[in-house]
Amino acid sequence: MRSISELKIKLFADGADRAQIVAAQANPLISGFTTNPTLMRAAGVKDYEAFAHEVLEVVTERPISFEVFADEFCEMERQAHKIASWAENVYVKIPVTNTRRESSMELVHRLAHSGVKVNVTAILTLDQVRDASAALGGGAPSVVSVFAGRIADTAEDPVPLMATAVEMVSAYPNVELLWASPRELLNIFQANDIGCHIITATDSVLSKLKTVGKDLGDFSLETVLMFHTDAARSGYQL
Repeated sequence: MRSISELKIKLFADGADRAQIVAAQANPLISGFTTNPTLMRAAGVKDYEAFAHEVLEVVTERPISFEVFADEFCEMERQAHKIASWAENVYVKIPVTNTRRESSMELVHRLAHSGVKVNVTAILTLDQVRDASAALGGGAPSVVSVFAGRIADTAEDPVPLMATAVEMVSAYPNVELLWASPRELLNIFQANDIGCHIITATDSVLSKLKTVGKDLGDFSLETVLMFHTDAARSGYQL
């Protein structure tokens, strides 16, 4: 039976709902935070910078990542320095390429070696892991974010790829590997077992931590009770 106490991996909360961030900040299991423009848009955020400053009033010490949203590298660089200036615990998310599939590694190297804490995001291949790790190596504390959930969405098992990524990143002491976009709670334990440093998950996944180690017989009965109760509340007749 698995237990939360066996987890060595750092759990990050992924989202842009301020109330959920406040709740996660009070949870000792949560070690950091990530967000992105898509999550912000879904949460109804209208003013990017105002939202970030509101969140940073709550998240004052744990790492938190905010993403640039430009497509030209010169503008990405300007935004990155501005975002990094907001607080010491801020990491700046830089996509592994722009929308024209042009590599951002020169920018990533320049930022990391100028003191910006970089989170290279949207990575899905081992070549990208290798290049991002090399670009970050020797710079500021940084993160390589591999979207393992999206790999799984292609019907490819992400665990072997992520295990190799752990080995690649281990050559660079300042770089941590992050398992992004988990689809189920099991992914947290899979990431932990291969030695991944961080996993970031939305509230829909993190909320299932309370079921870790639950007796399956009891869980079965709860499921039966749920079906019975919902049918009764619906007033169904045959």
